[in-house]
Formats: sequence, structure tokens, C-alpha cells
Amino acid sequence: MSARNATPTANLPTLGVVLAGGRARRAGGGDKSRILVGGSSILERVISRIGTQCAGLILNANGNAARFADTHLLVVPDSVPHYAGPLAGILAGLDWAAAHAPKTQWIVSVPSDCPFLPRNLVERLHQARIEAAADLACSESGGQRHPVIALWPVTLREDLRRALTIEGIRKVDEWAARYRVGIANWPREPVDPFFNVNTPDDTAAAERMAARHADA
Repeated sequence: MSARNATPTANLPTLGVVLAGGRARRAGGGDKSRILVGGSSILERVISRIGTQCAGLILNANGNAARFADTHLLVVPDSVPHYAGPLAGILAGLDWAAAHAPKTQWIVSVPSDCPFLPRNLVERLHQARIEAAADLACSESGGQRHPVIALWPVTLREDLRRALTIEGIRKVDEWAARYRVGIANWPREPVDPFFNVNTPDDTAAAERMAARHADA
């Protein structure tokens, strides 16, 4: 399988990295990205929304990659052992871009549990980074920051590797705070674009939102 090709955004080729490396304990285990919302799995919704915004799309996941064969996406596992969290997935994306897409200087990371991601996410993140003369950019909704949904330069991959393997850093916001961060903000109404599904109650809430707002 190969990375899915799509149209670059704003003449800045950006690799999309869908983070599905977690163990979904609060959702009862398994791949919570397979939960259905509005008749489609969350993963299908994420791929549909982010894929057309990026120059390519890969899936970061651990375990048997064959379970994602239906997505036709390249599955890239963490290079850091013991489920080191989303930073490990971001590093996997940065490393893949450096090795296989040398003209791609940016990746955008998104979790696989957000069914309502904005269709202009990548463009807005690049805009926020440029306007702030920042090193990277992060999303925000209603004043709440979402550090995993962010834009990262490939040039930071060795810094991130050091933070993970030597310093033991695990929190995305803790590592990102070392750099200048541009913020792209969205309203939470009528639907929070970064609502994420972690529990059965979240699934029910997402279903209600999808039913009320067909274009969400």
C-alpha cells in the first residue's frame, strides 16, 4: 500500500498523519475509530475530511496493520516502544515524510476519534503559523487548545526523538511549548469541530450532533 495522494494546500505540501496508535481503554478497547457516527465510521469521516487537504495521507497505528487494509492507506507504526502516546505517532509521521517525501516539509497530525474535523484545517493552520511567524501551529475551539491537532515542521524530528527517548517527554503541549506556536481558533457552535469520542456517552452525543447538523 502507498500513501494516498491528494491536492496540496496553499502550495505548501503537507502530509496528513491520522493517529490511531492508542488502545481506546475508555471506549472499551479495540479501534474506536471504527465506531459509527452518522452512518460512517469515525475513521472514514476523518479520512474524507483531511485527505483532500493534504499532499498525502498515512495512518499511524500499532499492532496488525492488516486490520486497516480497507482504508488503502499506508500504516506506519510507532518507532518508540511501549505506546509512548501521540508524540510517538507524530515522530513516526515526521520520519516517514523525511524518508519517503523529501519535498514535503510539513505534516499535520489529527486523531482518529474526531468525526467533525474542519474541511479547511490545514489551510487555517498554515495561515496561523505564517501570521504569528511561528515554528508550528495548533488548533483551538472555544478557547480550548487541541495540541494533537497541529502542524509540525519535519525539521523538528530529531528534537522530538530526543525529547521522547532521552528526556521522557510524553505530553504534546509540553514539547510544543518549547517553540513559537500559532493558534487557529474555531467556534464550538453549532458543533465543536474537535469533539472527540472516548466513551459510549460521547458516541451518543456525536450521533445526535450528526443528526441535527447534516453538514457537520
